Amino acid sequence: MTEKLTDRTALDPLLANGWALADGRDALQKTYTFANFINAFGWMTSAAIVAEKMNHHPEWSNVYKTVNVTLTTHDADGITELDVKLAQAMDRLAG
Repeated sequence: MTEKLTDRTALDPLLANGWALADGRDALQKTYTFANFINAFGWMTSAAIVAEKMNHHPEWSNVYKTVNVTLTTHDADGITELDVKLAQAMDRLAG
């Protein structure tokens, strides 16, 4: 089992890059906006491949060109290193 982050300084670069702490739960959230639906869905496909390889899956929703993402590790009941790594990968994919 992955442990919750105790040193939260790993979140600082993510928070500076548009991620936020979720209200009412220990999770990260970010909204990505793309040029159109195809770009949003293409990004989701790329992110899904990364998430599957990590065996760590996001909570997300897509409406047209917008993708809302929430990251938390359910079996740890909070943010772990897995969430940090997936957030970093999603940001890289988004360019």
